[in-house]
Amino acid sequence: MTRLPRNPKFWLGAFLLWFAVLWTFSSFPAQEGFAPPIDHFDKVTHFGYFFGGGGLLSAWLFRLRPDPPDWKAILLTTILAIALIGGLDEYHQTFTPGRSGNDPYDWLADVLGAAAGAFAFKRFHHRLK
Repeated sequence: MTRLPRNPKFWLGAFLLWFAVLWTFSSFPAQEGFAPPIDHFDKVTHFGYFFGGGGLLSAWLFRLRPDPPDWKAILLTTILAIALIGGLDEYHQTFTPGRSGNDPYDWLADVLGAAAGAFAFKRFHHRLK
């Protein structure tokens, strides 16, 4: 079984990198032909990307105090923080030429992805113990 890094700084750094990539991608105009021509595929990408962010943030929060983990606090903090980041990202996109921002369904996909990522991490957190 593969062991994942235990140092909370690793997980915080990975989460901050995730945020930096999100902010960078949101700063560029959307490109035609980049995504497959599937209706609402952008919701799938929002869900998937924020799934990763939710997993990384919950891993950092878990490593701050792993014994015993307060899963209620970890999950709630992760979901609220990512909801805030998703809202900020949607607002940020309103200032990016060629992008539409403030889409409540994109934001919902962000929040649901983060929640799924946090719950998935909870399921597999034993790899960090």
